[in-house]
Amino acid sequence: MHHLNYHHLYYFYLVAREGSIAKAAKLLHVTPQTVSGQLSTFENQLGYSLFDRINKRLYLNAKGKLSYQYASEIFHKGNQLAEILNTNDEVNTKEFVIGITNGVPKVLFFDFVHHTMRQFANVKYVIKEDSFDGLLKELAINAVDFIMADRGIAPGTQVNANSYFLGESSLSFFAKQPLGNDQRFPECLNHMPLLMQGNTSGIRHALTSWLEAEQLYPKIVAEFDDSALLKLFGSENFGVFCAPSAIADHVEAQYNVHCIGKADSLSERYYAITGKSRAEYTLSEHIVETARGLFTR
Repeated sequence: MHHLNYHHLYYFYLVAREGSIAKAAKLLHVTPQTVSGQLSTFENQLGYSLFDRINKRLYLNAKGKLSYQYASEIFHKGNQLAEILNTNDEVNTKEFVIGITNGVPKVLFFDFVHHTMRQFANVKYVIKEDSFDGLLKELAINAVDFIMADRGIAPGTQVNANSYFLGESSLSFFAKQPLGNDQRFPECLNHMPLLMQGNTSGIRHALTSWLEAEQLYPKIVAEFDDSALLKLFGSENFGVFCAPSAIADHVEAQYNVHCIGKADSLSERYYAITGKSRAEYTLSEHIVETARGLFTR
């Protein structure tokens, strides 16, 4: 196929977004047979199917998911262009998409980016939260401009991106109740209920290794990919949890818990990841410099 038919692409996009041919047909004000025919024509032109058809339902296959990602970006940009041309408003026409992994504390993310958002107020900021791998995929197709993560790109990863180390913070442990006089940290963690970061967290492996090295054996009662959800359960006395010492005051005030000790040898690192294109270089550089400055205070 030498040329992409955007009319057919739009029909495919609506079917994928709505989850059915009937719903897409209703939006397009045409019959389901028309939509089905356009979709079949599009797939025939491509030379492969975009959906798996199971029990009369459509499920995006691998090529379909990739096509939908690109189609979403194409039609999103098209809608932006139409809005700009119709309003003659050039003030808020630039969009900067920031991805944040689940393990990065929200308050720390706010500290990293809010100065940039105020200084470059003519930019529309889109904040997305997803897994590390999910955000890297979006960066690869230019659906994300900047990623804030709790780990960097692993050596040998085939990703055309730049990785910047921002800084690190030791980890502190928090509990609903303060320690008694007869308890000492970190020995008190033995047999205590512990809320643990999930496997997607950058700190998970280091925390597990630290517990083993200190010969501490807490009772792991739950694991969380979302750091905010972990703290919420900690505030309801489900167990002890750890968080960056850099936000200890915020954690104690926000979740009404007590810091019971700090593990100086255990730290969480933070990284910024950007695409190789320098189109959004100024904004990315400003966020990186601000974040690094916070760690050197």
